[in-house]
Amino acid sequence: MKKEMKRIFATVMTATMAAGMMAGCGSGSGAGKSDAAKVTTEDLSFPLAEKVTITGMISYPSGTEENQNNKTIFKRLEEETNVHVDWTAISNDQWGDKISLNMANKDALTDFVFNAGFSNSDLIRYADQGVIIPVEDYIDANMPNLKAVFDKYPEYRAMCEDSEGHIWALPWIEQLGSNKTAIQTVGNNFTYINQKWLDFLGLETPTTVDEFEQVLLAFKDHASELQAEFGIEGDIIPMSCIINDNDPSLLINGFGEGYGDNDIGQHIAVTDDKKVIFTATQDGFKSGVEWLHKLYDEGLMDPECFTQDWSTYVAKGKSHRYGVCFTWDVANIDNIEDYVPLAALEADTRNVTPMNGSFTSGFDRGRCVVTAKCDNPAFVCAWLDLMYDPFQSPQNNWGTYGEDDEFDIFELSTNENGDKMLKHAPLGDASPVEVREAEAVGGPLAILDEYYGVYVTCPDDAQYRLDWIKEYYTDDMHGEYVYPNVFMSAEDTEKLTGIQTDLISYVNSSKSDFIMNGVTDEGWNEYLDKVNAYGLDEYLSIYQKYLDAFYAK
Repeated sequence: MKKEMKRIFATVMTATMAAGMMAGCGSGSGAGKSDAAKVTTEDLSFPLAEKVTITGMISYPSGTEENQNNKTIFKRLEEETNVHVDWTAISNDQWGDKISLNMANKDALTDFVFNAGFSNSDLIRYADQGVIIPVEDYIDANMPNLKAVFDKYPEYRAMCEDSEGHIWALPWIEQLGSNKTAIQTVGNNFTYINQKWLDFLGLETPTTVDEFEQVLLAFKDHASELQAEFGIEGDIIPMSCIINDNDPSLLINGFGEGYGDNDIGQHIAVTDDKKVIFTATQDGFKSGVEWLHKLYDEGLMDPECFTQDWSTYVAKGKSHRYGVCFTWDVANIDNIEDYVPLAALEADTRNVTPMNGSFTSGFDRGRCVVTAKCDNPAFVCAWLDLMYDPFQSPQNNWGTYGEDDEFDIFELSTNENGDKMLKHAPLGDASPVEVREAEAVGGPLAILDEYYGVYVTCPDDAQYRLDWIKEYYTDDMHGEYVYPNVFMSAEDTEKLTGIQTDLISYVNSSKSDFIMNGVTDEGWNEYLDKVNAYGLDEYLSIYQKYLDAFYAK
């Protein structure tokens, strides 16, 4: 990527198509007019003496307020800064198609894109086209809040930089725990077991794979008693999941050397000597799927686990039919009163391999970009830096206080020093997700662990998961590393994507087949040959190159 980026705009559609594409966006037709150029950033302070308009593009949850300037958060920001944002708002169910068209049309560009959610390949493509600009110099000169985050946690800056040190987007950072206590370490593979059923049948919580099998057999053998005792309609299902999604991969971490297969999107892990390995070719993976096949063959796994979608999975869970299930939060499947997390099971060893990228907690590299149309990026970046204010970020992320309806995510409170603090409010029967979607605005932000109890309280639904991770899983996370969130070059991204598309599809389909039908030595060797033929060596070498570069920084 050249240091001096070309400002060449792709012109792949006619003006008529551009006008049609913009129809239905929140700001009407066109991207609006920015007068940011009249502001000088020397000795800049908010509020401005005179109102200034900047332009932004934003996605918002469908079914919520379309006019972004009607949202309390943006109303307050305008009052506090005297900066008006002319928004081009696109509902998230249309975002994918429309943002691609808008970014390809100079006339549709705004000063910035607030909820971009751009992938690495998006950032590389738009940078090469000259549609977006690098912002590292503006971060250092005009964004003290974000710079403070980068100074304290330099790994986040490293994760934002390309191979030449450019930063093409402003990140979203949400710390909820860190390293082996981070909320993302176990992902959607959190294992929950029905404590109510255990108690009724007089069973101990299993700690080994053999004990676990016996518990599932007990659930199956005493199905009629469970149905009668708890008024369950429908068949008892000892264990349910969605293979290659809400997956039982955490259960097989104890086989072989204990790497398991938690990263079902890439199937990689990092050894303690910083070597990238492919988990789905390890001996422990083979032993683990053989064991899962045994459970399936004994009728202990949901026969629909290979085909069911999320809605079917949830519907059966809400009928209280599961002995064991896998999800981010069991409240999404059934309820948190009846289930408890199940710690790692021992087979050859006892281990939990954390999810890749999890040690730095929540991170989105491509959350917000400044476009080449922006006449005053220093000023726009200074305004965007307000989103990284420790009191502002939690509101943008979750919602706010003082709304004119019956629900608020927060109450305005004080911390132990008497300073203002956002306290999560009780929502009663209201869905936290729905309230958050209605109030929050997203965008670039940073919430750090040290903010909790000072600027904001930790959400209840996050706190109990954090507590569970520490209680049930952290002590069994014996490995030192996870694969970090790295920014690959366009060439390597293209190579990796070309290999990954076929490789991961084959591995996932083979995993399903192994669990359903078992795996013979001949079948395993054939599988290894095909995996290697898909380009496994190059696949791992690309990952290794960026892992080495990350730690070299």
